[in-house]
Amino acid sequence: MKIDQEYIRVVGNNITPKNIIRAITDTGKQDEAFYVMNVGEVLRKHELWLKTFPKIKPFYAVKCNDSKVVLRLLAALGTGFDCASKGEISRVMSLGVPAEKIIFANPAKPSSHIKYAAKVGVNLLTFDNKSEIFKIKELHPKAKLVLRIRSDAKDSQCPLGMKFGADKSSIKALIQLALELGLELAGVSFHVGSGCRDLAAFAEGISAACEALTEMVYCGADPYILDIGGGFEESTIHKVSLSVNEALESVPSGISVIAEPGRYYVDSAYTLATAIHGIRGKEYYINDGVYGSFNCVLYDHASPLPVPLKESSNDDLKNFKIWGPTCDSLDMVTDNVLLPELEIGDWLVWECMGAYTLPVCSTFNGFPVPNVFYIATEDVWKMVQDILTIVNPEDQFEPINLSVALLQTVTS
Repeated sequence: MKIDQEYIRVVGNNITPKNIIRAITDTGKQDEAFYVMNVGEVLRKHELWLKTFPKIKPFYAVKCNDSKVVLRLLAALGTGFDCASKGEISRVMSLGVPAEKIIFANPAKPSSHIKYAAKVGVNLLTFDNKSEIFKIKELHPKAKLVLRIRSDAKDSQCPLGMKFGADKSSIKALIQLALELGLELAGVSFHVGSGCRDLAAFAEGISAACEALTEMVYCGADPYILDIGGGFEESTIHKVSLSVNEALESVPSGISVIAEPGRYYVDSAYTLATAIHGIRGKEYYINDGVYGSFNCVLYDHASPLPVPLKESSNDDLKNFKIWGPTCDSLDMVTDNVLLPELEIGDWLVWECMGAYTLPVCSTFNGFPVPNVFYIATEDVWKMVQDILTIVNPEDQFEPINLSVALLQTVTS
């Protein structure tokens, strides 16, 4: 199946991303870094979300990973979308997503982006300051405003409160100004921080948001949305859900609850493979770095760890430094990781690389952005046919032999 030059290849049910990586690299025709994306992981995460948060509608954070395969998959599953720019809005709507399933969740938007939202009918917009209110009044007076308040987690991978979110002392004045200008207040949002590790943060944010919703009603508004933002991770989702679902019992009736999960959906779906092309003592040089996929080390505070693709009985692990391919000394992936002694041409496998990696990749120094090979097992593909709009009605399910799929991958 082809999706704007992006293919999903069907493989046997017992095939893993690591199997695919090994088969591709064994051909000897692959020397650039590449990804294997497992479609089944996104389906699994969505099913888990529905079971864990039955009262919360997910609006996927597009900035996390804007792959059209991911976007179309999630659109067919019925999610909404959290967009931060007119580019993201355009990308999502080009796939057939209606405007009412988008929240323009950037509290400080360029004027041209607000005009674009008004033009295409995206009406749900966040704000956290007076200047944004005046801009929206002038450029998109029919907008439905969501006040973003500040509610920081004590521990998160990427704190956001220092940049966005109205302080408690300014909430009433912002509400009154919006109403005085005749704008519609739709609700309240907050974001505890991306990659939240503070299990109580969401409940605290919900409590603060309920206070702001009460203030809106007191001032004469009729809010109907609570957006609890992002920051979700699979490793803590069950514990977080206990406090979140309990806290939601205090949300006023008539309020719909949404969230903005991003990394939760895509992190584990992507596995990166990199080749060692240089060795200097206890330093390995690989064909992807911080100007490529590992920008997440700088911008997302990630600490990715590799696993050698080649199985080894060598238990003598040593500390190695791993460099990216560019000529910049900043291009260091990790300065201390335990690995066996490897050779030029050996491959390293990096799991959980689907979030905040590819969208930020550059071609600095002429090094390419890694290709992505999308796979689905036969069982997953049968589900895909039933639920996804990305499948053309005329398409027929034809299981693709693994060796044929890999041949197409390597030669296409």
